[in-house]
Amino acid sequence: MTWSIVVRDQSTGKFGIAIASRVIAVGAMCPMFRDGAGALSSQSYTSPVAGHRMLTALAEGREPEAAMDGALDGDNGRMWRQIHGIDVTGRPFAHTGESCIDWCGHWTGEAVSVAGNMLAGPQVLEATVAAWTDGYGRPFADRLLSALDAGQEAGGDKRGRQSAALIVRGTDVHAAVDLRVDEHSDPVAELRRIFDRFWEERRPYLATLPTRENPSGIYDPDEREAFIAAWKTQEVKP
Repeated sequence: MTWSIVVRDQSTGKFGIAIASRVIAVGAMCPMFRDGAGALSSQSYTSPVAGHRMLTALAEGREPEAAMDGALDGDNGRMWRQIHGIDVTGRPFAHTGESCIDWCGHWTGEAVSVAGNMLAGPQVLEATVAAWTDGYGRPFADRLLSALDAGQEAGGDKRGRQSAALIVRGTDVHAAVDLRVDEHSDPVAELRRIFDRFWEERRPYLATLPTRENPSGIYDPDEREAFIAAWKTQEVKP
């Protein structure tokens, strides 16, 4: 029904999820984040309860394998669930239940997890992983979206296309990127179009917002306008 990539940027500590599916508004349900715990996608007969339990257990310091066992404890539908992600230290975890619909499977590497079900074939995950690996050196969010692009080109969800999302979160209260295409004939391509515009237009504004380290942010109108203008002329680096 869905495939996704969950990654921790080991250089910044940010987490990112890119996801696509032939269901409406996949980004509203499957991706989950928690400060001090990590990030995950709960997909294939999605259980937000299991995802919440998993992140809570990780936040309490449990090892990923034990946390997964606890998250699915008492869940009679666990064989239909697919849950995967990265903990706060970068350790990947993944569960693909034996009843998930073919093609289904997961792959994990250093600070990265890729998983999907009801896909066109294993080539979807293979292409996603390859694009992520080959994208070293690109901006984190762009690299994530490029990996999703590659998975879609390899066939994606075997039922077709409908929704996609890209989320990047760090230590700030607001997300660095939070974009969704909830209903579209080509959602990954539309997500790319929106992302490219966001990257150009919206990031300078987000850089002026209050943060935990600077609870005032840049609030003076003239100072804010000067900052954004400098950003756009690359006098201020992203």
